[in-house]
Amino acid sequence: MNLNSPLLPETFYHIYNRGINGEDLFKQERNYNYFLNKYSTYLEPIVETYAYCLLKNHFHLLIRVKDIDTLNIFYTEQSKNKETKQGLHNPDFIVSKQFAKLFSSYTQSINIATSRTGSLFETPFKRIEVKSELYFTNLIWYIHHNPQKHGFVSDFRDYPHSSYHTLLSNGSTKLKRNEALEWFGNIADFKSFHNEIQNEKNINNLIIEF
Repeated sequence: MNLNSPLLPETFYHIYNRGINGEDLFKQERNYNYFLNKYSTYLEPIVETYAYCLLKNHFHLLIRVKDIDTLNIFYTEQSKNKETKQGLHNPDFIVSKQFAKLFSSYTQSINIATSRTGSLFETPFKRIEVKSELYFTNLIWYIHHNPQKHGFVSDFRDYPHSSYHTLLSNGSTKLKRNEALEWFGNIADFKSFHNEIQNEKNINNLIIEF
């Protein structure tokens, strides 16, 4: 997929990015929640989030862009401010621009806290459209298993910075919990699917890694 193309309304995407040249994105434990809070501020108004995983030097997201009316309303509201209007160009690219703002804002905070300078994220961020139920379910499994795959933990269920436990909980969440679980059938099937060894060949050509 062209990395400069707009993210389309009512479309699912696998979003991936990492630190520039493999640099750590999350320098301290508190940075993970800080990133999620900024993500909520910049992206929640225009995307729905189904799954995520934040690792030391990269992250994965499964999102769905909201409908065109929502994007147009958001664009209009943002455009009332001349400062935010700059660089938006048109509502077709509003999602990409909000990701750019997220990365810029987070980078500025990290740079101040750690006395570093320059970019922190690779550009452009990678994205692949999710077009099938098989890809959707295997992608959620892949996202949640990523910490185990990369050796951060021996059991993905022990990793604290993914959406796995949040999707299983009854607590409040901004994730599309019920909708995500419905793709698997129910909570029991969700757990069972995650506990099995899935064939990554099903999504090998759709896995995003640098």
